[in-house]
Amino acid sequence: MRIIRDYKFVEPADRGASVAIGNFDGVHIGHRSVIELARQAAPDVPLGVMTFEPHPREYFAPDSPPFRLMRGPARAHRLQKLGVERLYELPFNAALAGLTPEEFARSVICDGLGLAHVVIGADFCFGKARSGNAADMVRFGQEMGFGVTVAPLLEQTERVISSTAIRTALSEGRPRDAAAMLGHWHRIEGEVIGGEQRGRELGFPTANMSIDGLHPPRFGVYAVLVDVLDGPHKGSYRGAASVGVRPMFNGEQPNIETFLFDFSGDLYGATLSVGLVEYLRPEMTFDGLDALIAQMDADCDRARDILAAL
Repeated sequence: MRIIRDYKFVEPADRGASVAIGNFDGVHIGHRSVIELARQAAPDVPLGVMTFEPHPREYFAPDSPPFRLMRGPARAHRLQKLGVERLYELPFNAALAGLTPEEFARSVICDGLGLAHVVIGADFCFGKARSGNAADMVRFGQEMGFGVTVAPLLEQTERVISSTAIRTALSEGRPRDAAAMLGHWHRIEGEVIGGEQRGRELGFPTANMSIDGLHPPRFGVYAVLVDVLDGPHKGSYRGAASVGVRPMFNGEQPNIETFLFDFSGDLYGATLSVGLVEYLRPEMTFDGLDALIAQMDADCDRARDILAAL
């Protein structure tokens, strides 16, 4: 997959794609259906996705609480798995935000990227002040010579599948419900960073990752599936993870600490993808370290049983 970040300077091989447009936060099954429509609309040209970085909501409300289900690299990783050949990850800045709907269609889609076809959701808005809608895009396509498909909103058991509904499921500790809408386990992806090594001292060495900028799932302990994406320990593992602030040790900054079963090795600097499978319990404080260790043993036993049944 090629990633293109400047619509004004585009290699000839990166023009003429059939592209699904949106933020694709989470790359859920609704997003996948839109991408599939782009594939079907023009099967003889490269399959692409157009998205924006930072997310427009982050740009317009930088102080709002974290809401993203995945960071840009994790989104690219997931899109590549779906067979996307061109990722147009356009910088969302004042210049792009200031384009009128017609200017966006002409300067970005038509002249800049020379797209053959675009697929948008029925609720898609674009251009300055989100003043353009799906009907406008259809009209611009007719005028400027690119095809447009408007994808209906995908529903599941009478509920529209959306990133918002997935965030709600995660906030309530329902990762399996989130997975049903995503079409895959919700994964937290990032680099393993140095911690305080308390887990190692307790007999449960953990790989620590920041969740800064991400929508936090319900704090607590989870059964998890872990992919180590690079380095000498690259591969798939099972484990248990704690998401939160570590109240037993007066923590403040939320993170995720993952204990890999039957693993020995150094993961510092490696990139991990931690899939949340089942919520086991909330964060707790204990009367002492012995009680904490006993609970961690019980958590791991339960997680092993859950993961073995998958």
